[in-house]
Amino acid sequence: MLRRRAGNIKELIAEYLLYLQMERGLSQNTQMAYKRDIGKLAEFFTARRLNAETCTASELTEFLSELRRQGAANRSAARCAAALKGFFAYLVDEQIREDDPTLYLVNPKTEMTLPVVLTPQVIGRLLAPDTSGKPAALRDNAMLEVLYGSGLRVSELTGLSMNDISFELGYLRCRGKGDKERLAPLGEPALKSLAVYSAEGRHALLAKNPRPTVTERNSLFLNARGRVLTRQGVWKIVKKRGQLAGLDVSLYPHLFRHSFATHLLDGGADLRFVQEMLGHADISTTQIYTHLTGKRLWEVFRQAHPRARGAKTE
Repeated sequence: MLRRRAGNIKELIAEYLLYLQMERGLSQNTQMAYKRDIGKLAEFFTARRLNAETCTASELTEFLSELRRQGAANRSAARCAAALKGFFAYLVDEQIREDDPTLYLVNPKTEMTLPVVLTPQVIGRLLAPDTSGKPAALRDNAMLEVLYGSGLRVSELTGLSMNDISFELGYLRCRGKGDKERLAPLGEPALKSLAVYSAEGRHALLAKNPRPTVTERNSLFLNARGRVLTRQGVWKIVKKRGQLAGLDVSLYPHLFRHSFATHLLDGGADLRFVQEMLGHADISTTQIYTHLTGKRLWEVFRQAHPRARGAKTE
């Protein structure tokens, strides 16, 4: 059942681009490329009086064929197909569409891009608690511990309510893609930070809202005005924490999820366990982290083994 009616194609594109920036952390150049590609789709839709809510796979195939007739290179067509897949997957996740018309679109093969991962040392610097005692600082300490400790998506994090946390059993309950519910264990640092925030910080933030809604009263993470923390708010907090830690890297919330999965596999966790923790419906989605871990193992081997480097033993 659809959660809301779709807006016009330009409104939907604007929402999707904000999602790419705040939750996916894509570079400015990549965002502009997606904007151009999906912008061409908007022109195609307008000329043929189509809309994103009801368009079919054959109509999208015709759109890609039109691009090729106009002289688009194979790499450009592949990027455009990827942009369409991401856009319509987003519409399904947001319950604007019930089906994904890009499911059977052929996407030309390109070189696999591995996700960026932060080292445990960098994670440690980011998670170093802010000891100022301010309500927002207590929230940020708890939020970052949960992001890394449970590998949540930003949308899952901002959707948490007070009832989703079990301090006695040490787990949280979240709702992922397709509104599927799963349980995720919480480590001791996350539980301690959440306990302090819940007891000392959250009530102070909620008090800033003169007329909170039921959702705001129940929501776990609140902003400075006592309202539900947004994806954009989480992104700003992560960026600020990186600046305070003196890190000269581009940070975005999804990096914590990438790092969570990779560090689990580095530590010997079973791939099926990581799949369950991430809430992936298909294990092939999780397997990208095995490529990343394999690459790291090879780098360690080359650095540490004299024969791998062709060096002579003494």
